[in-house]
Amino acid sequence: MGKYLAAFKAYDVRGKVPSELNPELAYRIGRAYADSIKPKTVCVGYDIRLSGPELCEAISRGLNDGGVDVIELGMVGTEMVYFATAHYGYDGGVMITASHNPADYNGLKMVRAESRPISGDTGLNDIEKRAFEQNWEQTGSGTRSHQDCYADFVQHLLSIVPASDLKPLTVLCDAGNGASGVALEALLPHLPFKVTKRLFEPDGHFPNGVPNPILEGQRAGTIKDLKASHHDFGVAWDGDYDRCFFFDEHGNFIEGYYIVGLLAQALLVDDPNQTIVYDPRLMWNTLEIVEKLGGRAVICKSGHAFIKEKMRAEDASYGGEMSAHHYFKQHWYCDSGMIPFLLVARLVSKTGRSLGDLVGEMISRYPCSGEVNTDLPSVEVAAAILEKVEAHYGSMGGKIDKIDGLSIDFADWRFNLRASNTEPVIRLNVETRGDHALMEAKTRELKQMIEGK
Repeated sequence: MGKYLAAFKAYDVRGKVPSELNPELAYRIGRAYADSIKPKTVCVGYDIRLSGPELCEAISRGLNDGGVDVIELGMVGTEMVYFATAHYGYDGGVMITASHNPADYNGLKMVRAESRPISGDTGLNDIEKRAFEQNWEQTGSGTRSHQDCYADFVQHLLSIVPASDLKPLTVLCDAGNGASGVALEALLPHLPFKVTKRLFEPDGHFPNGVPNPILEGQRAGTIKDLKASHHDFGVAWDGDYDRCFFFDEHGNFIEGYYIVGLLAQALLVDDPNQTIVYDPRLMWNTLEIVEKLGGRAVICKSGHAFIKEKMRAEDASYGGEMSAHHYFKQHWYCDSGMIPFLLVARLVSKTGRSLGDLVGEMISRYPCSGEVNTDLPSVEVAAAILEKVEAHYGSMGGKIDKIDGLSIDFADWRFNLRASNTEPVIRLNVETRGDHALMEAKTRELKQMIEGK
């Protein structure tokens, strides 16, 4: 089935406002959700984007006209919609956010009961088709109510990492003018930290740029403030705070790959009888930590729908992606940007070691390139590049795996090369066993091959 509406993607709805996503389409999606999922109750929240309230009003009206009772959460983060849907027993949830996209974008992330994801083959394609055709099956007059879930959300976080497990650390928290500042104002009074608050005021005009700390330019202010005075570590969130990013006590940005290992360690030191799910882009550090601490490691293709499904199937406690998405069984297998903050703080508190020391050991043992992206003239070019790279390195005796793109392992180095699902970009990750020079050399070598040089 071909795509009907430009804003529908593989995992969510996302597009420019109002040309691709607007109140009319949001209303139709609400009606289509009612027809497809057939829920009785759905909660709806939005982040700091200026178009959020009008899109919330439109999709709520569509759900109401489909006979669904709507519980409006107001300004929240994505993980709070996941929390509210599962914690209060609603039949579904909708988060209005475009995450790290430019200011003129917005989108919809939808889940069903228990915060199970609605993606292409689990309902999103059907919702798109119904929204396009507008042949509504259900008609009704659902109710509208408001739920302030911040207090319950904070208690949920503290049930996972109690404040009594934490020492009085000095932490810099950077909300980037996103929605996380509101949640932190509710959470921080319960914690023993001395906190430097940075850009806590939510502002959909993005006066300091779209909050997306994965971009080097968006880290500069955080790093400057960390270097200006002592902190045990720093943490920054994206706009809807389903991702968080860490900086050590010296202001060094920590690659998401090492955070996966850190969070696996934070859980396994308390109970080794746990399963950890990881993605194949970078993995040696994670595998070593899980094996050393007595856990069980399970590989999974990257992407939230795949990770969540695998975690449920394997009864995993944690699933981590190097892209800074971290999923937890105690959070209904959903991603969270607040739980990693608390788990890292607990690990630093319990070990008495600095974050730089904890991560530095991992970096020295398994240096990595970080994700190196190359723009391509078209999506089709990626397939030819993958074939060329596989033929070259496969002939050298490397172990080939295609669970997610192309991975080839050698004794002392490995790489993963995968094409983007949404744009003409190919993504490269390289890691070695303790040899930084080899990592840099192989990254250059592969980069040149990708670029045809």
